Amino acid sequence: MHVLKFLIALTMLCLSPAIFSQTATEDIAYICPPCGDGSCDNRLFEKPGTCPDCGMTLIKRSQLKNVAIFIHEGVEVLDFSGPSEVFAATHTDQGAFNVYTVSLTTDPIISQGFIKILPEYALDNAPKPDIIVLPGGNTGAVRDNEKLLKWIQDLAPDLDIALSVCTGAFILQRAGLLDGLKATTWHGAIENFRQTATNTEVLENIRWVDNGKIITTAGVSAGIDGALHVVEKLFGPEAAHATARYMEYDKWVPEDGLIVERN
Repeated sequence: MHVLKFLIALTMLCLSPAIFSQTATEDIAYICPPCGDGSCDNRLFEKPGTCPDCGMTLIKRSQLKNVAIFIHEGVEVLDFSGPSEVFAATHTDQGAFNVYTVSLTTDPIISQGFIKILPEYALDNAPKPDIIVLPGGNTGAVRDNEKLLKWIQDLAPDLDIALSVCTGAFILQRAGLLDGLKATTWHGAIENFRQTATNTEVLENIRWVDNGKIITTAGVSAGIDGALHVVEKLFGPEAAHATARYMEYDKWVPEDGLIVERN
């Protein structure tokens, strides 16, 4: 009888290799943050230390934040590339970011009328993000897209941060995430935004506005400031200053933004 039970148990294990895989994966708690070297990005390790391939300090898997950069036809280049650079360049002992582009589909889009970009994911198959970035540009083509708005609304409760850049604020407003909050956008769209976002206090002459989980920035280069603020918010001022120095971005002044609510 004991032999029969043993054989049954052994057979079940042989038919369920995922059991071994899942257990092994759960035991591996450390990861090599994305550094641009495809050979070791997101490689898993059992113990803390440094990556033997690139020498980067390993971090806990829970400290790696997924950042989805939503791009669309007519997106402003610096609106999405500025924050992308900030998040991709940030690597600290406290955490790092896994950055990827998302669009309505994976079909190529054109930015600034001359840059062709191939989105990494579509809304349907994108990894669940901790942070979303909504850049501006020609947002009129997507701000009323029901699929996009539902994607944002479904993600919102679990997001750490939703960051809009420039006229990307119009997308947040259409998704209903700016009601009762303070917000800003590109200086050339302030009046239009005030007429559209009637339940929002629209501020001008400010680089970014932080309402806790919802952060809006002014136009174009202000997205860099907003993203650096997110780094400071999550990992501290030293991490943000280190990233700004790496980028040789000497225009970041934390006091140029407004923190309405801390979370």
